[in-house]
Amino acid sequence: SKLKLGTIKDDKPVKLTVELPAPVHRNLAAYAEAIGRESGQAAPDPSKIVAPMIERFMATDRAFARARKAK
Repeated sequence: SKLKLGTIKDDKPVKLTVELPAPVHRNLAAYAEAIGRESGQAAPDPSKIVAPMIERFMATDRAFARARKAK
């Protein structure tokens, strides 16, 4: 299957602390494992895929794009 996220770039991060419900964290860890399997590399740390997921979500949210243009 083709995941929406590919390999994760190692970029200089900005620290952000969030609390996730346990089921969301389990799914995040499972998604990281799937990325590792699909890429043939070690699974990234689940915390490393949060930013690309949010970035992808915002990039594909048409209402958000319209709101930014209207600004």
